[in-house]
Amino acid sequence: MSDDFKRVESHDCPLSTCAAPAGSPCRTGKGKVVIQYHTARFRLVPQLSKALNVPTPAVRKPGSAWAELPRPRNAGAEPVGHARLGYARASTARQPLDSQLDSLAEAGATRIFSEKISTRATQRPELDKAVALAGELRASGVRVTLVVHEHKRLGRGIELATLAEELKVSDVGLEFLTGELQGSHDPSGAVFTVLAALSGMEREYIRDRTLEGHETARKRGKTIGGAGVTDDSMLSMVLHLREQEMGLRDIAARLVITTGKKKGQHPSPATVMRMLREHDEHTTTMEPTC
Repeated sequence: MSDDFKRVESHDCPLSTCAAPAGSPCRTGKGKVVIQYHTARFRLVPQLSKALNVPTPAVRKPGSAWAELPRPRNAGAEPVGHARLGYARASTARQPLDSQLDSLAEAGATRIFSEKISTRATQRPELDKAVALAGELRASGVRVTLVVHEHKRLGRGIELATLAEELKVSDVGLEFLTGELQGSHDPSGAVFTVLAALSGMEREYIRDRTLEGHETARKRGKTIGGAGVTDDSMLSMVLHLREQEMGLRDIAARLVITTGKKKGQHPSPATVMRMLREHDEHTTTMEPTC
């Protein structure tokens, strides 16, 4: 028989409608033992965090009247020891990690995970490893803190808030050595959530200002981004391919830049979209009005 239920029951059920104490199975609103443990509970176990369901074993008699069972001896015990795990990240391969690694070591991080990967990447293998190890250590009774040089190394806005929620579930602390969120934070704290949201707004603000600057430059006749790689013959080909109902990526793959530093390369789909937009706007402006 699988002993997954023992690992699940080492935690109190965080679901407010259940709140089963450690050592007891989950319960329904009608006071019976549930058929399977609540998702919010078995996700507290790192090994089961991605499981779709964890069945309640027959020994717990699913469907019978629920009764509280004795708590495990180690349930609710104070953490033994303190592990500090470090995480460092650079956005590009050219950016050094030395300063981050040095500061994490000085802050007492006994194991450091590092990677060079873009902020926009949806998968960060080393960060996933750090969070998984932190959860496993915490489940074994050790107090754990994930230490990072600055919050931007983890992400902004919703990415940071999502990670904070994951750390909260595992009861793992979070500490930033510098930046806007410098200091130790309880992931469930309101201040941390607000600041994380504000950092997400910062990205949107920068993006909006950049787009405004590009639009102003275009109105003054200045070249922006990929504008220098296009010409009339390329535009003709773009219009021809659009008539064939091809997508932007497919159109870009059919085109070749003939001049400049990017000679021989394909333009980006964004450049193709800009060409079509400017052509359509110019055509609309030139149409006679009644």
